[in-house]
Amino acid sequence: MLAAHDEPHLLMKTANRKYLRIVQQDSWLTPFNGHLAERFMRFHELLFRLEEAYGSLYDFAGAHEQLGITYDATAKGWYYREWAPAAEALFLIGDFNNWNRTSHPLKKKEPDGIWEIFLDDATYAEQWKHGSLFKVLVKSAIGEVERIPAYIRRVVQDETTKDFAAQVWQPPVQQSSNNESTAAPKAFVEQLASDIKAGKTPLLIYEAHVGMAQEREGLGTYREFADLILPRIQKAGYNAIQLMAVAEHPYYGSFGYHVSSFFAPSSRFGTPEDLKYLIQKAHEAGLLVIMDLVHSHAVKNILEGLNFWDGTEYQYFHAGGRGEHPDWDSKLFNYGKWEVLQFLLSNVRYWLEEFDFDGFRFDGVTSMLYIHHGHAAFNSYADYFTEAVDKDAVTYLQLANYLSHHIKPWAITIAEDVSGMPGLGFPIEGGGIGFDYRLGMGIPDYWIKLLKDQTDEQWDVVQMYYTMLNRRKDERTIAYCESHDQALVGDKTIAFRLMDKEMYFSMSKNIPSLAVDRGIALHKMIRMFTIALGGEGYLNFMGNEFGHPEWIDFPREGNNWSYKYARRQWSLADNGLLRYEYLLAFDRAMIALVTRYNLLQPGLQTHLLNEDRTNQTICFEKGGLIFVFNFHPTASVPDYKFWVPRHGKYRIVLTSDQHEFGGHERIDLATEFFTNDKQFISIYNTQRTVQIFEQVE
Repeated sequence: MLAAHDEPHLLMKTANRKYLRIVQQDSWLTPFNGHLAERFMRFHELLFRLEEAYGSLYDFAGAHEQLGITYDATAKGWYYREWAPAAEALFLIGDFNNWNRTSHPLKKKEPDGIWEIFLDDATYAEQWKHGSLFKVLVKSAIGEVERIPAYIRRVVQDETTKDFAAQVWQPPVQQSSNNESTAAPKAFVEQLASDIKAGKTPLLIYEAHVGMAQEREGLGTYREFADLILPRIQKAGYNAIQLMAVAEHPYYGSFGYHVSSFFAPSSRFGTPEDLKYLIQKAHEAGLLVIMDLVHSHAVKNILEGLNFWDGTEYQYFHAGGRGEHPDWDSKLFNYGKWEVLQFLLSNVRYWLEEFDFDGFRFDGVTSMLYIHHGHAAFNSYADYFTEAVDKDAVTYLQLANYLSHHIKPWAITIAEDVSGMPGLGFPIEGGGIGFDYRLGMGIPDYWIKLLKDQTDEQWDVVQMYYTMLNRRKDERTIAYCESHDQALVGDKTIAFRLMDKEMYFSMSKNIPSLAVDRGIALHKMIRMFTIALGGEGYLNFMGNEFGHPEWIDFPREGNNWSYKYARRQWSLADNGLLRYEYLLAFDRAMIALVTRYNLLQPGLQTHLLNEDRTNQTICFEKGGLIFVFNFHPTASVPDYKFWVPRHGKYRIVLTSDQHEFGGHERIDLATEFFTNDKQFISIYNTQRTVQIFEQVE
């Protein structure tokens, strides 16, 4: 692992520039060059101090190798260590000592606040072993509380009492009979990720939740996902999976966002080895695996989580109101404390190395960036450089990106930010925060607003076009039509907004329905419009590619703890009887087209060819292809002429009106289109259709 001072390095790349590179590329940031330079210097100075103290950022991010439970082969026994500076006493309790609350006290090492106990094999080999359950009794200012160790790697829940306990996890090592069986997939995914980062192939993400990925009513498992769902994703043409709800969380219905144990894969889906199996199988299928990493907040629970761990509210989190998220009912980390930085950065290193994840989607970045958590208007650049910015959080995100990319140079990091903070997806040495991509969170909001507030006749295709293009050109954006939140009870997916109750009665291929015809047509067009214009990457939440009809409703008291709506009904698109099949087929064709022509490569220009508000038609060129979108509810226009940038012969490479996509086949795919002497072509411009052409001569 390189230390910063081993490189020719970041400081030298920026110190001699009057203006940072991000300012050179965006002159509107010139008044804020000082703020951006301070952002970089804060990062560099802290990085240098950490390296002086620990040797490298990599070593600083190795706390998980010392804290929690670790086996020492030299000493022949187990250490349990915990950072709890304000605690009065700690006792290890578990089935190894019949849960005796005083027999195994930990000793405190000053002045770092680390408590420690050693269990030697000679004495405890039979009692303290793989599968043993334990907790730690903490005596502090809030009394005596049985806690889960902060760095624990395995937590299980008792099916009867619903209590959580830590578990010793050291299964027998399984020797691989063929080292090449893992080496080849790893080399492939490393090259794939490198090609994505170089712009040679598009990043196409399939966002998934393991627990609700199965069709049966019940909890899905890591192995079920690997064996049953991965082949679907591979066939669909996506090249990356984004896994939600990986880290342990006490409430299943939180979607995985109220994390309690940051180093423990959720045991409700299986064992750590099962998760490793999933990732290995994904790599063998040529898929990257990105983890949805939640470092923006933590669950408030005391028994399961970090809250008041050593008896103080300020151990991991901010004290007082600043430590409480007003909307999420959760705790907020103090990114200014070295111990908190070490906890979180060690977590980054742990998931990359121990489980071989290929990167992270950082959740809740907007909340991290600002003390007001994004509850403010962002009308000008000045709004991003105020006292409301949490500078410690910004520096943490820079460190997390720096560490991720040094552990795995091909690692992909994505920021979930709705504020539009300049430089979020820009290199650190150029004045940025270092993410590879940012989510285009405004796009799903735009589609919701359009579908809710306007009739089809009111859609302004020109405004739609420029809305898709409204993003920072020097930072890569991942476009998506709808988020996983829209699939939850209380909201609606795009398919549900378009077709509503008709999805329950009229999705049969044999039942005519104007509402379903409209819904299927617009569902396809919205997806193609978004992927073609909205970014340099694309994301889809599982099931949305075929218009999954049901809400997600996790088991809860209000639904009698039912799993009926916490699953994905893949058979709807498989059984050959329903129109979901058409949407799935179109999504596969769309992804194949984007991949074949690499339509998401950074810097690829889009050229507007024709804007026609009367016929709600917009034509543009991108990547050598001509796109024609006709959003009009009724106007199909024969002999529709528009200018194209090159003389010659054109053919259709894809149209949403094909029968296999639920279209009406009004367009003959064998038709050839020739430019006239004024460089116009003439087409049959069918309503609610996208047609895509390429020049062949």
